[in-house]
Amino acid sequence: MFEKGLAYESYEPINFCPSCLTGLANEDVEDGKCERCATPVVKKPMRQWVLKITDYAERMLEDLKEMKGWPEHIKEAQRNWIGKSEGTTIKFEIRSTKSETNSKSQIQNSKQFIEVFTTRIDTIFGVTYLVLAPEHSIIKNLKLKVENFDEVSKYIEEAKNKSELQRTDLAKEKTGVELKGIKAVNPFNNEEVPVFVADYVLGGYGTGAVMAVPAHDERDWEFAKKYNLPVKMVVCPNYPKPICPVLENAYTGEGHLVGSGEFNGIKSSEAKEKMTRWLEEKKIGSKKINYKLKDWVFSRQRYWGEPIPLIHCENCGVVAVLEKDLPVKLPKVKFYEPTDTGESPLAKMEKWVNVKCPKCKGYGKRETNTMPQWAGSSWYYLAYIMRGISNFQFPISKYKKVFQHWLPVDMYVGGTEHATRHLIYARFWHKFLYDIGVVGGKEPFAGLKNQGLIMGNDGRKMSKRWGNIVNPDDVVGQFGADTLRVYEMFMGPFDQPISWSTDNMVGSRRFLERVWKIQSKVVKSIKSVKLQENSKLERLIHQTIKKVSEDIENFHFNTAISALMILLNEMEKQDSLKIENYKLLIKLLSPFAPHIAEELWFDIGGKKSIYLEDWPKCDESKLQSDEVTIVVQVNGKVRGSFKSVKGQKQEEIENIALSLPEIKKHIGENKIKKIIFVKDKVVSIVV
Repeated sequence: MFEKGLAYESYEPINFCPSCLTGLANEDVEDGKCERCATPVVKKPMRQWVLKITDYAERMLEDLKEMKGWPEHIKEAQRNWIGKSEGTTIKFEIRSTKSETNSKSQIQNSKQFIEVFTTRIDTIFGVTYLVLAPEHSIIKNLKLKVENFDEVSKYIEEAKNKSELQRTDLAKEKTGVELKGIKAVNPFNNEEVPVFVADYVLGGYGTGAVMAVPAHDERDWEFAKKYNLPVKMVVCPNYPKPICPVLENAYTGEGHLVGSGEFNGIKSSEAKEKMTRWLEEKKIGSKKINYKLKDWVFSRQRYWGEPIPLIHCENCGVVAVLEKDLPVKLPKVKFYEPTDTGESPLAKMEKWVNVKCPKCKGYGKRETNTMPQWAGSSWYYLAYIMRGISNFQFPISKYKKVFQHWLPVDMYVGGTEHATRHLIYARFWHKFLYDIGVVGGKEPFAGLKNQGLIMGNDGRKMSKRWGNIVNPDDVVGQFGADTLRVYEMFMGPFDQPISWSTDNMVGSRRFLERVWKIQSKVVKSIKSVKLQENSKLERLIHQTIKKVSEDIENFHFNTAISALMILLNEMEKQDSLKIENYKLLIKLLSPFAPHIAEELWFDIGGKKSIYLEDWPKCDESKLQSDEVTIVVQVNGKVRGSFKSVKGQKQEEIENIALSLPEIKKHIGENKIKKIIFVKDKVVSIVV
């Protein structure tokens, strides 16, 4: 990626704990404090490596349409995360409201613009103020023009300690500070509007500045009402009625333009096109596509993590490590405490850091940032294949044929929490590898299933905080690994959250003990000269093969195990069992209880592992019962029924029907006019 121009260095703010002296992921910050020590977290700019994932945004969005094996809610989550917005950029000129005489001020008075991005250019005549994100770079350049710059600076510092989640929370009260001394000029009507800095606008999305239209945006409406700012309705839903409705809330739909000069009476969709062309002609705006997705900060200031294979050379700049020296491994050290500067602990390990430049052989230093925890999970499925062939040899392109054979992964199983992180990153990496010819397909995972969460016995998510964690090792020690597996799959539907109950483990344990116990019936069967044929059991066996096979394919593990329990119940009723039938039961059980299945398999004479055996096949001809129920009617009313062998002759069926006491009763002394016979179903007697 570095060689293809998809990796670059940038100074990015990170969450930094002054007490732990380390960078924190967003997940490690709770209410603005370090999760470990509760120290207030600060934003600290650090040198980072960033990957241009945004170069792949459109492709990742478009290719979702072809991913038939993924749940729609996961694809929708990725669409929202990528967040494609088609809109317009507009330049608002900044005007100072105070006279400037000194030379510095005159320089400041040269024309400056605030560029905004909007998907609703049709509402521009309703702009009553502009809002800048606290991170917006133009704010510091306006220092000499802004009369209350100290107040603005204080607000910006406070915003630095808030997470994006806190800032964009729709339920929180909107706050902001006006930049007094300047106004922004609406290019369409030359109207001057105030400029605010507010933390509900993020610097990383769009241009970091928004044109506020309170009449047609809910956040702008809240802010305007709080700070008593004008509300101008410029899109009317009931046009051409002469009076637009009185607004009690923001109207966010489309309609016809009003109060919009030469654009009055035009539909919103048409107005967007015309207004954008107007801006382009004047060279103060243009069409633009924006994405919520931002480039991926791909480095951490930690010891643990894959080393980034780059070397900094005074002569050559940043140089990639030679393929023959890959992979770069972490140095083995006893201590790797964080540095007080926020740098990676690797920066202090001079023996590892100081190396020769691969190009000029001069003095060089290894990159000391490490990759994030998401790195390995972006390509681990490739590593499984590589490890199966050889011990991770480079270049990776030598595995091309093997990748083409095994990929894409048929089925990926993971939680919904991976939708907008790991699964996005893995798709990005895979597409890059596709572009350079290493893999043969555009997507890494053909199918995707989400498992439900196993909750604590109190119905809450398992957490140290709630003290409701169940240690799997303890369960295995008490009940066995197979019991744990069977219970987890029998608890309920695979994709639903289920509360844990250790007490219910007993039922799964008992089930496996019963499977073991009926082995004694098989031993008798082997010695028996002749076994009684049992069509009912044989039919149930093939129904179970069909049911379990289909349920495994569809991830309905709970109903598959239920079917095995039904089959076991029927087998227990038998005096003796064919060894072939018991083998089928064990094979069907093996995916759920692999250890006991393997042991039972060898106990009954298996010569090789059960997992090298063929999966049982259902004989469709044996699924149907030989027994049918015949309904008997007298003058159109059901008066009785009886069991019969399938395909029995009409004469025999009629004789049985006429002999039934309840039928004789309803016929009485009446004369039988005719008998209607429907094979294997009905005898209808007309008297």
